[in-house]
Amino acid sequence: MSVLGVLVCEVLELEFAHLLATDREIARVTVVEDLRSARLLDALRRETCTDLVTIPRLDDFSRESGPGIEVLVQVQDLALHVRPKGLQEGLTAAASCMGPLVDVLFLGYGLCGNVLEKPEELLADAGVPIVIPMDEDHPVDDCVGMIIGGRQAYFGEQCKIAGTYFMTPGWTFHWKRIFDKECGDISLDLARELFTHYKRSLLISTPIMPIEEMEQNAAEFNQMFDCQSEVREGTSRILDDAWILAKQRVAGTGSG
Repeated sequence: MSVLGVLVCEVLELEFAHLLATDREIARVTVVEDLRSARLLDALRRETCTDLVTIPRLDDFSRESGPGIEVLVQVQDLALHVRPKGLQEGLTAAASCMGPLVDVLFLGYGLCGNVLEKPEELLADAGVPIVIPMDEDHPVDDCVGMIIGGRQAYFGEQCKIAGTYFMTPGWTFHWKRIFDKECGDISLDLARELFTHYKRSLLISTPIMPIEEMEQNAAEFNQMFDCQSEVREGTSRILDDAWILAKQRVAGTGSG
């Protein structure tokens, strides 16, 4: 089979679980099983993803013979975002390890502060084509931009209320990581100071998480930082378009 490799941030784990579980063109999904991939695997099993395989290490992956496309997934630690250089180094290392095992590499990331402005150059050592979700002629800004529908929608909401904390389904779950030592390592007092001018949390809803669950997840954030929640409907368009392109490129490799 041809192999599509996926490196995805923890914050997008549910979006990718839904994508993989509902794509009937995928013959097999293999996930590197560790603490970072736990929620993605739980979601895949809830959605009854067929032909799901787990491996303890990337080196344990073995390509299946025959026609079709299989997907190899490794979830990356959210803590890589603490330093731009750390995110670059982490993704470069991960891509170099996964590259020899796959035909095309899909990044579940955006520009992330321009860290991935030129992904083909940054990850050249992977030795395979790189696909990243695009917002018109440039990579999407980040996971929020990906789910909200692009830079124009993102900027429009910032113009409405400058003090807006954007929450995708993943962020409503992971926002407390800003206090973790290995991630944000921010004290509660400092966090309250940093969020002084924030007035609302904007919940970007998608079918992967009920809005009631998002509101429940965000309730403590709102109370802690004196914010009010508003809801805006999100979209999977940018991610879906990139996924289709990635599969087309895999199909064009002729591997299998």
